[in-house]
Amino acid sequence: MMAAVALLPLGKVAFKMLPYDNKSELQVVIDMPEGSDLFLTANLATRIGAELQKIHEVTAYQTYVGTSSPFNFNGLVRHYFMRNRPWQGDLAVQLLPKHERERSSHVVAEEIRATLTPIAEAVGARLTIAEAPPGPPVLAPLVAEIYGPTPEIRREVASHIMEIMHKVPDIEDVNSFLEAPHNRLEFQVDRQRAAMFGVSVETINRELMMVAGGFEAGALQSKHNLEQAVIVLQAPLAVRVNLGNLSVLPIPSDNGQMVPLGELGRFAQMPVNPPIYHKDLRALEYVTGDVTGPLGAPLYGMLSVDSALQKYVTPDGQVIGGKYFSRPENTDISGFKWDGEWQVTYVTFRDMGLAFMAALVLIYILVVAEFRNFLLPAVVMAPIPLTLIGIVPGHWMLGADFTATSMIGFIALAGIIVRNSILLVEFARAEVEKGMDVKEAITLAAQVRLRPIVITALALIIGSMVLLSDPIFQGMAVSLLFGSLVATFLTLVVIPMGCISARNHFEAIHGPDGGPHGGSAGRSGPRYAPLGRQRWR
Repeated sequence: MMAAVALLPLGKVAFKMLPYDNKSELQVVIDMPEGSDLFLTANLATRIGAELQKIHEVTAYQTYVGTSSPFNFNGLVRHYFMRNRPWQGDLAVQLLPKHERERSSHVVAEEIRATLTPIAEAVGARLTIAEAPPGPPVLAPLVAEIYGPTPEIRREVASHIMEIMHKVPDIEDVNSFLEAPHNRLEFQVDRQRAAMFGVSVETINRELMMVAGGFEAGALQSKHNLEQAVIVLQAPLAVRVNLGNLSVLPIPSDNGQMVPLGELGRFAQMPVNPPIYHKDLRALEYVTGDVTGPLGAPLYGMLSVDSALQKYVTPDGQVIGGKYFSRPENTDISGFKWDGEWQVTYVTFRDMGLAFMAALVLIYILVVAEFRNFLLPAVVMAPIPLTLIGIVPGHWMLGADFTATSMIGFIALAGIIVRNSILLVEFARAEVEKGMDVKEAITLAAQVRLRPIVITALALIIGSMVLLSDPIFQGMAVSLLFGSLVATFLTLVVIPMGCISARNHFEAIHGPDGGPHGGSAGRSGPRYAPLGRQRWR
C-alpha cells in the first residue's frame, strides 16, 4: 500500500481538482503593453486569426479588440467583461464538435499556445489560452497573491516572481495585474483664458466627450429592439485621433460665439497611476499562470516555484515561500499565498476527507452495535484503506489524474467493501457459536459467500467501465473498477486472516437465557458439516 500511495508524491499520478474537459470552445486573451494603440492590438489579433485558420479543428473565430467579448461563466469570475482598453483583445474560438475530432480540446489548446506564443512575444504581448473549466472557475489555474509593506515593494516582488515562473518548466501563460508605466492624453484647461472667452470647464468636457464617444444622447426609442440601445455621439476615428483636428474643435461660449479648443488650453501627456488591488481589505498584487506538461496540476508548478525561491531575498530582506492554506500572518512584510485552482482543490479534498472520516466513524459504530465487540469492526474495515493498492496504480496504468471524482469513488467503495466483510464475519461468527473452529468457520464462510461477492464485484466493474471514456468521471470509474478488483481479493484474504488473528473475539457471548447471543441456539434451517464433509443434513 505504501508503494502504491508513493506514486502520488513521486509524480507518477497527478493530483488535481478535475481533469481537462473536452469542450468545443476556448478563448485567446491578448494583453498588449499598456498604452499600446488600438491598431497594434487589432493587427496582432488579425495575425493570430490567420494562424488559427491553419488548425484543422478550428471552425470559426470572432475577434474583439478594445471591447469585451460575450463572456461565459469562466469570464465572469475572471472579469473579462471589464476588458475595454485599446491594448486588450480577445478571440473567441469555436472547435469542431468533440465527436467529429480525434484530439481533445486541451490538446488543441496546447498546439494553439505553442503556435501563437512566439508571435505574441515578438511584439511584447502576453497571451492567455483560457479553456472552459470542468468545475468551479477561478481567476487562473495558478495564482500567487503578493503581500508587502508598500506598493513599490509588492510590484517589484511580483515582477521577480513572474520572471521565476517564466524560467520554471511547464508553467505557461504567465501574467499579472501589474500595469506597465504609460501615459494618457489629457486636456489641461487654461482657466483664465476660458473665463475670458466665457467658456466653462463643463462645456469643454462635454464637447470633448461628444468627440471621443463618451457622451450618451439618450435611449433609442424603437419597438424592434429586444434590449435597450443607447445613442452615443462620436466623431469619426480619423478626426478624433488627430490632435490638430481637435485643436480647432469649436467650443460654444456664453455669448453664442465659437472658440477653438486650442485657445482654451493644451493637450499634455500625463502618467497614469498604477492601480492598487485589495482582497479582504489588504493590499496585494496578483501573478497568474497555467501549468502544462504531463502532470498539468497547479500543485506541482507551485512546488517548483517555491523551490526556485529558496535563494530569493525581497527588497525588504525577506526570504519568502508560498503559503498553501492561509495568507501570511503579517501582511506588512513581503510574502505570498497560493490561490486559484489549488485553493478549490484543497477545500474540496479537505471537506471530502473529513466526510470520509465521519463515514468511517459511523460505519464503525454501526458494526460495533451489530457485533457487540470493538475489535471485529476493525477487522471488517481493514480492507478500506488497502483499496488504494488498486486505485492509485489503476490511475497510473490508464494515465488518469487522481481527482475529486476519484475520491468520490474511493468513498463509495468503502461501503461496498464493508458489506462484503460483514457477510463473511457474520456467517463465520454464527458457525463459531455453533461449535465450529474459527479457521474452519471463516474458510467455510469465504467458500459459501464467494459467489455473491464476485457477482457484486463484476456488476460494479461492468458499470464502471461505462464511465471510463468520460473525461470528468474517469477518476471515479478507475477507483471503482480497480478498487473493487483489489477489494474482492482483499475481502477473501485479509478478512479471514484477521478473523484467525482475532479468534478469541469469536467466542460465543451467552445471553440471559443461557444460549449464545444472537439467538443461534434455537435457530432452525440448514446447517453445514465441518470443512471436508460439506453436506446438507
